[in-house]
Amino acid sequence: MSLLAKEDADSLKQRFQEELKGNVRIIVFIQNQDCKYCRETAQIAREVADLDSRISAEVYNMAESKEMASKFGVELIPATIIMGDADYRIRYYGIPSGHEFSTYIEDVVNVSKGDPNLSKETLESLGKIDNDVHMKIFVTPTCPYCPRMVLMAHQFAMANDRIRSDMIEAVEFPQLARKYNVTGVPRTVVNETNMVVGLLPEKIFVEFLLNSIGKVERISPRLEGALKMTELEAVEYTEHQHEH
Repeated sequence: MSLLAKEDADSLKQRFQEELKGNVRIIVFIQNQDCKYCRETAQIAREVADLDSRISAEVYNMAESKEMASKFGVELIPATIIMGDADYRIRYYGIPSGHEFSTYIEDVVNVSKGDPNLSKETLESLGKIDNDVHMKIFVTPTCPYCPRMVLMAHQFAMANDRIRSDMIEAVEFPQLARKYNVTGVPRTVVNETNMVVGLLPEKIFVEFLLNSIGKVERISPRLEGALKMTELEAVEYTEHQHEH
């Protein structure tokens, strides 16, 4: 049984015909046991690849492909990598379903074009990043604000090869969600220690990244407010944990 409805598949097929430029590889790592959505994640990749000859789907069993998984830095299962001629360090951990499927499709199109589709100002700001930046964006399938945050993070990774961007489905990885105090989504974690909750405008998201690596002398009131809200949420989460 197909996961994509016929009308959705037809619409995507038309869009791919009009917009794709180069080849796209969708690489999926799964395992046979203890993986609730591995089969569906692989099926999504295959169904999307079936819509256009320029898209290929490759599915690997983690246990049998450890060297390849290590090459791509795969940390969790199921994992999806969307890449073209280059690996843009775009990763999905967990099933890309619900609202996140729209991000998945945008990534396919952007990767095919080799273009992150960002403003000149954003590209210039991202060019200042000369340290390794690893972003983890925690999401849930029903979160309406998560796809935009994930898409921007993936676009940023395309724009600068020092940036790596992971979407992590919080419900599938509860241990990680607890580790990073994920109560509200989207929750973005940069280099393990810098965190912000909510959807940020593109300009503020870039500022958050630059601030995370010490390249902002004085943050804007908008970013300051977002960081204070994140701190408040962390305090409330800690107090709730102590009560229980």
